[in-house]
Amino acid sequence: MSGFVTGEDCSIDETVTLGYGSFDEPAQIGDGATIRAGSIVYGDVTIGDGFTTGHDVVIRERTTIGSDVLAGTKTVVDGNTQIGSDVSLQTGVYVPTRTTIGDNVFVGPNAVLTNDPYPVRADADLEGPTIEDGASIGANATILPGVTIGENAFVAAGAVVTEDVSANTLAVGVPATETALPEGLEGPNQLA
Repeated sequence: MSGFVTGEDCSIDETVTLGYGSFDEPAQIGDGATIRAGSIVYGDVTIGDGFTTGHDVVIRERTTIGSDVLAGTKTVVDGNTQIGSDVSLQTGVYVPTRTTIGDNVFVGPNAVLTNDPYPVRADADLEGPTIEDGASIGANATILPGVTIGENAFVAAGAVVTEDVSANTLAVGVPATETALPEGLEGPNQLA
């Protein structure tokens, strides 16, 4: 069995590794993908059409990604993760295992999602955050384990989100607090 299957009209740089590791299922990548140098896509990954990466992206096993998704340079998506369609993960985003990201989501540069409430101090179940449809996460924001960012919510740059964020609100500060979404930020993301 081949370690990967790609659709038509894909552009894959020479130093890309597809189907890394020993898994029962190959990496499956849809039509029109552009995967740039240094990127690694593990086996048992399913990616829709129109996938684009920057350089040195890592997509780990048992991850499902929809169509028209951008993973910016040095983005890491750990395994057992679900990502919808029309998603933009900018440069340096970290997405831990057991995270769910909906459709039409923007995650800004160097944003960090976390899944371990007590790193190396205590055994705990890993629980990634849930980012619902239409949410936007600003640059350098940190989202803690198990937090849900509601539909069309906006997390400001640099915010540290320790609690759920309601739909159609703005989360700002350290720790983040909710406020009304300013008029100019209302409505869906315009990623397409």
